[in-house]
Amino acid sequence: MKKTIIWIASLAVGSVLGILGIAWLDEVMNFVATVYTRLFQLLAVPTIVLAVITTFATFGSKGSGRIFGHTLVYTLLTTFAAAIVGALLFVLISPGNLPVEIISRAANEGIADAPHQSYYEHILSVIPNNVVKPFLEGNVLSLLLLAFAIGIGLSKLPESENKAVVVNGLLGLQELLFLLIRGLIWTLPLGIVSFSAQLSAQVTAGVAADSIGKYVLVVLGGNVIQFFVILPLFLLARGLNPIHVLGRMMPAVLMALFTKSSAATLPVTMESAEQRLGVRKEISRFVLPICTTINMNGCAAFILVTSLFVMQNGGTPIQLSTILLWIFIAVFSAIGNAGVPMGCYFLTLSLMSGIGAPVAILGIILPIYTIIDMVETAENVWSDSCVCAMTDHDLR
Repeated sequence: MKKTIIWIASLAVGSVLGILGIAWLDEVMNFVATVYTRLFQLLAVPTIVLAVITTFATFGSKGSGRIFGHTLVYTLLTTFAAAIVGALLFVLISPGNLPVEIISRAANEGIADAPHQSYYEHILSVIPNNVVKPFLEGNVLSLLLLAFAIGIGLSKLPESENKAVVVNGLLGLQELLFLLIRGLIWTLPLGIVSFSAQLSAQVTAGVAADSIGKYVLVVLGGNVIQFFVILPLFLLARGLNPIHVLGRMMPAVLMALFTKSSAATLPVTMESAEQRLGVRKEISRFVLPICTTINMNGCAAFILVTSLFVMQNGGTPIQLSTILLWIFIAVFSAIGNAGVPMGCYFLTLSLMSGIGAPVAILGIILPIYTIIDMVETAENVWSDSCVCAMTDHDLR
């Protein structure tokens, strides 16, 4: 409770500093925020790899099937729920088409730094062709594949002195890693001040003011309903108190809000789940790295709503069959998305490019995507926390 109060106070202080609009102070806050984001990204990659490897190596692959089964079922249920909520809001609120001149201007300006990669190429990039490259690129899906292979391989090796040395060495590295994570979390109020100041300065400058009305209402409204209604109902159905779970996982949710990366937030999510919520290590260190990669509630809703909005502006009639088809596309696309900033945005761009939709509209959305990305990532990490808590509850 004390830590949460400190974090909220840091949030308030940062908001005030950002509103002041002092140029040199904004630069300092941006620098500190970037430092913290980079440090958490640095720790995220070894956290994912070591967590999966040591879980398989220590507990074996026999019990892991049940854990993975529960994780996958809850991931699919919550992700489909998020997409369906987004679809219902899209039909109810019914965002209209943008003026033709705005779309034309956006098409002429283009979308800066947008990688035009097909979804086929996106999936193919997951398969590593060497050991080093996934670490250098921070490719979470590739790292998971490597970690699964190494962890299962260690669990199948006969007991020997060599195996014990390798496993104990990995466990020692993991203990060291968690010590570093706890130290970084201890200093995090400074990071929260800078993240909050950075955000309020952007809002004051009008970055979030150029919204496109009903579309933004659908996206953010869907995230809010999923966060405060749907996910708590899942917890209640399993006999868990959503207020208690959210209170314990609040550090991770707040961290996700500011970093806009569920992968970078993973160290905080695991520490909060184990130390604050009381989830068993063999559950949290298996479920959370997987959820960080495949459990993307906010991303599924964004892909669905944005795809329907873009296609509608391109002249495609939005019928029930179209919505149902894109619910499935959005869910399974989100599962393959990387837990990095703007991952959903570029994935949606790839999907729209693939069907010839007017992707220039994504350039109009880009100025407000920072806010959308923050809310989505917080929802993703809250969903990860719920899946982890429910899996731990079911397997006790």
